[in-house]
Amino acid sequence: MEPATEEAGPASQPASQSSPPGLPPSPAPAPTESESAPEPDANGTIQSPSQSPALSAKSRPPSGVVPPYWQRHGRNTSRASQISVGRAAPITLEDHTTDPDSETSRGLWASSVSVDDHVVVQGKTGVGAYVVWNCSIQTLDGGPIVVRMRYSEFDDLRQRLVTSFPHARSALPALPPKSVLFKFRPKFLESRRVGLEYFLNCVLLNPEFSGSPIVKDFLFGRLC
Repeated sequence: MEPATEEAGPASQPASQSSPPGLPPSPAPAPTESESAPEPDANGTIQSPSQSPALSAKSRPPSGVVPPYWQRHGRNTSRASQISVGRAAPITLEDHTTDPDSETSRGLWASSVSVDDHVVVQGKTGVGAYVVWNCSIQTLDGGPIVVRMRYSEFDDLRQRLVTSFPHARSALPALPPKSVLFKFRPKFLESRRVGLEYFLNCVLLNPEFSGSPIVKDFLFGRLC
């Protein structure tokens, strides 16, 4: 009586091709470099080439699926941009520098200010040298005027404006710092020139400051 055939278990593998009689079996071909056996990962699991993440990421075609969020909202213009465009009011730029009756420019008499250069003045005894700055102010009604001021005079003007306009203290920038060791070095003088020029522009291009008797008396008394 023959034993019953097992129904469970793995399927039988097809028989490998045998070598002709009388010849030794041919060895299996060695794997090439591209077909080398995969190495186990950190968990000890060996992945086949078809399961390799790097290979699948490279060979995966680009997805054409659009997420539902973008199907509802679209990606042309954001909602915030549409609201800002719909509510934007026109911007109008007006030049009131030539209108003396305009409230925004009433009191202005200068259109631009520049600190052009400086002169080092030696003391009478050879000591106590100081720097004098040549300031050019372009007026609205006429040509430019030149004013010469020392750093201490800039500081004096600022202190007077702070006292007279305490509510506008924030509109007066600080003067560039002092230095005893580097006060005659070119790099330091150029940095100071830029700071003093910025300060004068903030004063003379502000109608509240430039129209005050403090500024007019202070500057016009130092005309060259």
